[in-house]
Amino acid sequence: MTDQTARTASPAERVLIFDTTLRDGEQCPGATMTLEEKLAVAEMLDTMGVDIIEAGFPIASNGDFEAVAEIARRSKRAVIAGLARAIPADIARAGEAVKFARRGRIHTFVSTSPIHLAHQMRKTEDEVVEIILKTVAQARDLVEDIEWSAMDATRTPIDYLCRCVEAAIRAGATTINLPDTVGYATPDEYRAMFRSVRERVPNADKAVFSVHCHNDLGLAVANSLAGIEGGARQIECTINGIGERAGNAALEEIVMAIKTRADVLPYETGIDTTQLVRASKLVAGATHFPVQYNKAIVGRNAFAHESGIHQDGMLKNQTTYEIMTPESVGVHKTSLVMGKHSGRAAFRSKLEDMGYRLSDNQFQDAFERFKALADRKKHVYDEDIEALVDENLATAHDRIKLVSLTVIAGTRGPQRATLRLDIEGRIVTEETDGNGPVDAVFKAIHALVPHEAALELYDVHAVTEGTDAQAEVSVRLRQDDRIVTARGADPDTLVASAKAYLAALNKLQAGASRLHAQHAAAE
Repeated sequence: MTDQTARTASPAERVLIFDTTLRDGEQCPGATMTLEEKLAVAEMLDTMGVDIIEAGFPIASNGDFEAVAEIARRSKRAVIAGLARAIPADIARAGEAVKFARRGRIHTFVSTSPIHLAHQMRKTEDEVVEIILKTVAQARDLVEDIEWSAMDATRTPIDYLCRCVEAAIRAGATTINLPDTVGYATPDEYRAMFRSVRERVPNADKAVFSVHCHNDLGLAVANSLAGIEGGARQIECTINGIGERAGNAALEEIVMAIKTRADVLPYETGIDTTQLVRASKLVAGATHFPVQYNKAIVGRNAFAHESGIHQDGMLKNQTTYEIMTPESVGVHKTSLVMGKHSGRAAFRSKLEDMGYRLSDNQFQDAFERFKALADRKKHVYDEDIEALVDENLATAHDRIKLVSLTVIAGTRGPQRATLRLDIEGRIVTEETDGNGPVDAVFKAIHALVPHEAALELYDVHAVTEGTDAQAEVSVRLRQDDRIVTARGADPDTLVASAKAYLAALNKLQAGASRLHAQHAAAE
């Protein structure tokens, strides 16, 4: 029997999926989510089988604390983790937030690499080991499930890394995370690091080892899988791979790699893969970060075949050019099943098939928007409904709402926009000229809602095919050190543009209000 046959015949080992979309993913500039959006994402992750949900960084703000605590209260099966620096106040705050969970975890971390110790921590190696012992022990007094991370592990000398890991386990850590914090490692190096640490640390068998990889060199998924081969049994990842800088390892890519290549990756996860596309769209809608068309697994073109040779092969046998089925990740062929004659029951059934679970008020708002869209558009596709519902969820609590927009445009300028807004119940109107219709619309908004934000991104694409397709507009605004991104959808591109800009302004103002409230509470 060959080695590969022996490995394939062995029972698959369980690998835990630790999702950090709500923590590391939200650190992506402009990807901040509201409490309602975080709760929706957390519910999706819990439903699809994620083992551990890192819900946030409780010490960062009152909003983060409240989000972690509420997610902890609502979780049905997943472990809920809160992040904490190796600082007593951080750990206490994290413990307070996750105590509401059926199963809570404190995830604490400290830098271990020479460059971090010298320039960021300004501590000696002995001092850091002492910090590890004290803070992990403090966390263990609060909850039983403790994860400890060696920040910048891949640039830490192996002898010192082993010493830190041994100390963390001795103090009570049950999971040891060795992250590739700056995306520097290669798969061979990362695999070898885990093997070495697990062989050299005497109490290594008392903890689960975890990988956490960033994508700066495009190796996050490859490194994560290499770490599993090195003995790790937990993978930290995010939906769509969002995260700091170039992002994190993408959950959907890791899960499908393990499922598709069981011949060389004899592991299994608890993820319901048929929900991957829905999770991707939910996160893209909540963060207003669109998924690139050629993104593996969940991109629009992931299962598209345009080449004549490929199409010929697909018609004869799908396995000629598809290594997994679209249905296995939740992709279904677009169908023309909804229209202006569809009733409430059919619409609710359609939403449930697409993975939405709306409250009565949310459903009523979505249904009214659907009927309005169906009156303007002959065919309503699944993608139209997704854009409509995601926008409805994202803007439900906005203080500034679009009432109406009229634009005069053409080859002879100037272009003119007449805009009516509802600002906290007060209807206001503005008429403004601009250098083009979009400029006129945005100037009208600025006149009614004065602000200092700069427009960094304006992007338009069609949700579906056809001349009556909805336009989906993405807008990114920067004000001081805050960046927000938002989207709007409508058959009228200019209306979609106004919705997107207003959604971004609402996010900026909501963030400013939270900061003001926190400062007031601190005083």
